[in-house]
Amino acid sequence: MSKLKLEHGVSRIRRAKLQSSIDQTVAEDVELLAQWSNNETNYVVNELLRFALAQDEEFQRYKATTARAANTTKPSPTSIKPGSESVAKPDAVTVNAAARA
Repeated sequence: MSKLKLEHGVSRIRRAKLQSSIDQTVAEDVELLAQWSNNETNYVVNELLRFALAQDEEFQRYKATTARAANTTKPSPTSIKPGSESVAKPDAVTVNAAARA
């Protein structure tokens, strides 16, 4: 079985908002773990969730099949030739905040 490893003082990562209610005893343990590891509580929770998700083999199989299905259903880009009256527009950039884990 794998072990959870927290790096001391490494808690500056990109985050997405997730609201959840947890048991008070769990919250206290997470706070204590954050103090012990010299990290922010958000980092500790993130690492605990990442560790738990990686341990569940059934979920990992489901995740892999979902990712494959998403790759096969993506529409292919179409090429559009600009007309003679085309105006250059700046490209829009979208950011997926939850994609980095």
